[in-house]
Amino acid sequence: MPREIRVSELAALKEIAEMLNTTNDMDQMLNDVLVKLLEVTDFTTGWIFLIDDDVPGNTCAAHHNLPPALTAGNYALMCGEDCWCVERYRQNKLTHAVNIIECKRITYAVTHQLGSTEGITHHATVPLKAGKDRFGLLNVAQAGKEKFTEEELALLQAIALQIGTAINRIRLYQTQERNAVLYAKLGDVIQRINGVQDINQLPIKAVQYIGDAFGWPNVSLFMFDGQQLSLRALYSNGQVTKEWQSLAVDQAGPIGAALLDNRFVIESSCMEGNMLESVGIPPYRSAAAIPLRVRNRTIGVMFISSPDQRQFDDLNEDFMYSLGDHFTLCVENLRIYEHRSELTRMEERNRMARDLHDSVVQKVFSLSFLAKGAENVLAGRDPVVQRSLHEIQQLSQEALKEMRTLIWQLHPAGLENGLLPALKQYGLGLNLAIFDRTDGVKELPRAIEEAFWRIGQEALNNVRKHSGTETAYIRLIKQQDGAAVLEVRDEGSGFQVDRKKGRQTMGMRSMRERAEALGGSLTITSGRGKPTIVRAIIPLESVQSHCEEEKGSSGDYLL
Repeated sequence: MPREIRVSELAALKEIAEMLNTTNDMDQMLNDVLVKLLEVTDFTTGWIFLIDDDVPGNTCAAHHNLPPALTAGNYALMCGEDCWCVERYRQNKLTHAVNIIECKRITYAVTHQLGSTEGITHHATVPLKAGKDRFGLLNVAQAGKEKFTEEELALLQAIALQIGTAINRIRLYQTQERNAVLYAKLGDVIQRINGVQDINQLPIKAVQYIGDAFGWPNVSLFMFDGQQLSLRALYSNGQVTKEWQSLAVDQAGPIGAALLDNRFVIESSCMEGNMLESVGIPPYRSAAAIPLRVRNRTIGVMFISSPDQRQFDDLNEDFMYSLGDHFTLCVENLRIYEHRSELTRMEERNRMARDLHDSVVQKVFSLSFLAKGAENVLAGRDPVVQRSLHEIQQLSQEALKEMRTLIWQLHPAGLENGLLPALKQYGLGLNLAIFDRTDGVKELPRAIEEAFWRIGQEALNNVRKHSGTETAYIRLIKQQDGAAVLEVRDEGSGFQVDRKKGRQTMGMRSMRERAEALGGSLTITSGRGKPTIVRAIIPLESVQSHCEEEKGSSGDYLL
């Protein structure tokens, strides 16, 4: 008899093993294996619970021949956790097949007369696992059977191991399949983002493309300006908004953690939404924060959130890093393009300045000189002609002055002697008293010098027009982190800085864009009756990398 049992067990194991390898559909596999298990044994009823150690509750993933008492109320009894087997499983105390002496589900059904149990009073349960991974419980019952033999429990143990291995295989397959789909979508997103040619439109387009492609309800983009985070674009339920709003790093929750630690942060079940509602992020229950990395530093964070729990747990960390890294690569490619365009414009301005100086200015000067000479020759002979010559001389002098001003704007000669002398000369031309100071700066790359020159011009113009003072303080320093800083300060009447950067004037926006085009930032601090400080920070490393790229030192470029 024992030999017959062993032969029967081997046959059952063989049939179940063959069946387990016929599908990659989890639900179909679990239901088929349960039917096959009851078919090759004397058991009459079975059910399978899938249990996640990190999530409350359990899922009755498959069942067969359940009595009416256990199916009452739309299988309500099969959804609860209030039973000995699930409780022991969660406590990690259920490690092998056991007899359940008293099942709370069956007892509850009998006590409350939910229906017939069809003679089922007890059942056996065995954990489903593969190695160290645990998946849930396999339960079987038989009408009138109160105790399962050691041989039956051993058979259940072997079958449960097969099922656990199949669950693990299918989950790995599903993960690979899901990753393949994600990377295919990522390729489409990258292609669309690479088609954006305007760096100012990139944040809006990026969050929209990402949200639409992956079906994520909320996608937001934060950039770090050295002091605080600023929200550049928000995609929420299919709608995109571009509204710069500031957020302190220590109040940014997972966004701040991703920025400071330069790591991928995921939150599975939380209620942090209120912390970010001030900048428009909807309340969320799960979220993922992806650091936007350029070499060894983090320049911002891409934040994805959902009102549902555990929405991003299955996302591969490498995939999320790839998403962030490809976005930053697009940003830097656009910055390179804009930098090259700026160099081209600079060269064209210099060429025009030389041409104007060598041709038009000389001719206007000659015209003025000839008119002056003719006026002296005709002195007192013909008042009408003399007056006309005098007007020609005056007009040519005015044209010469305007032309030299234009040449100065196209190609500021003072920059050959250094940035601070040029800005000081420009300020003196605006009838401002200029106090300048430099610290640690010996020489700047031409791109930074040109950007600081234009930013300084605009800042000094604003001092002259709006501050109500005739004194400006200019400071040029090099920070310990290797960034160059230009600071223009006045102690005039001040103004209330609007926190919403989108409402800034064209001049203020132009200053900010010049700094950001080189990987830097610009901040303006002021207040009614307080000093106004324009502070531009540009990392020297970023521009040196730009210069190396211009020299053709490498292929792909990163800031």
